[in-house]
Amino acid sequence: MTVTEPMLSVPMPLPTLADVAKLAGVSSATASRVLTGSAKVRPETRDKVEHAMSRLGYVRNRAARTVTRLRTGSIALVVCEESVKVFADPFFARMLWSVSKAVAAADLQLLLLTLQASGDYRTVSRYLRSGHVDGALFVSIHGRPHFDYASLGIPLVLCGRPITGGEGLSYVDADNVEGARAAVSYLLDQGRTGIATIAGPPDMSPGVDRLLGYRKAMTAAGCCDPGMIAYGDFSRQAGEHALVRLLDHRPGLDAVFVASDLMAAGALRALRRRGRRVPDDVAVIGFDDSQLAQHTDPRLSTVRQPVDAMAARIVNVLLGLIGMPGRAPSHAVLATELVLRESA
Repeated sequence: MTVTEPMLSVPMPLPTLADVAKLAGVSSATASRVLTGSAKVRPETRDKVEHAMSRLGYVRNRAARTVTRLRTGSIALVVCEESVKVFADPFFARMLWSVSKAVAAADLQLLLLTLQASGDYRTVSRYLRSGHVDGALFVSIHGRPHFDYASLGIPLVLCGRPITGGEGLSYVDADNVEGARAAVSYLLDQGRTGIATIAGPPDMSPGVDRLLGYRKAMTAAGCCDPGMIAYGDFSRQAGEHALVRLLDHRPGLDAVFVASDLMAAGALRALRRRGRRVPDDVAVIGFDDSQLAQHTDPRLSTVRQPVDAMAARIVNVLLGLIGMPGRAPSHAVLATELVLRESA
């Protein structure tokens, strides 16, 4: 009988800063300055070093992260929108308040990072990669990710389903498809026949999924008219302009499902300017159930998404990933609710 010696598994050595510098073709001192965010590094050199870090899977202070949990006691909330939009949209205010409450309950600090321009993605990536926070929450993700999530080297959770590039990441989302379908189905049940929609941005999952819910309900009713679909960027002005375009092309519309309360408020203004009564001539349903929905004239029917529950869940998932870095990613989709008021 032949006895075979057991094979020993030898772990691959972790990449070092010297390995990064060698691959990038720079000195270790230069690579170190990139990691610390020094302004004394040329942009093309910084790109080479960051590319080398991504290829090698290098993470600063890797050993310290393995041994020490919650090393900084801070979590970043990265909102992928300009500050003007963040503070104008009630959704972000509610999300920030709810996340802050959940983070404070865990005795941690919250850092808010917003993105003013495309170059900010590089700055934020460098900040996250440099060991300032234990984890990050991402909100309002657009289309192709500008972040190389894998190279950041910290636990991450997304608020909202990523359209692309989020494989292997945890996320928490609202059931946007069902919420939209339920709203449009209600309008159909009320005898509305010319139902339009103002959809959100097609490079964001809420925009894609809420439009899909509208299409599901309309297709089931045998109604398919691409001319009844307009798009907006979730702002009040976009909703107003989109509704004007819809009325110009489909003057007989008698209902509109709008993918956000802020755009719905703009749509209500456009209907008043055109002399259309709400809900007698045109019924309107929004999405979010923000505080704004109770202060429009008439008060807005809307789909309530559970912002507080979503915020608590993304924080809890992130804390779990920080405490157990190797755990599998989780995907949660929380139920929505149709809230009826005077506009429909």
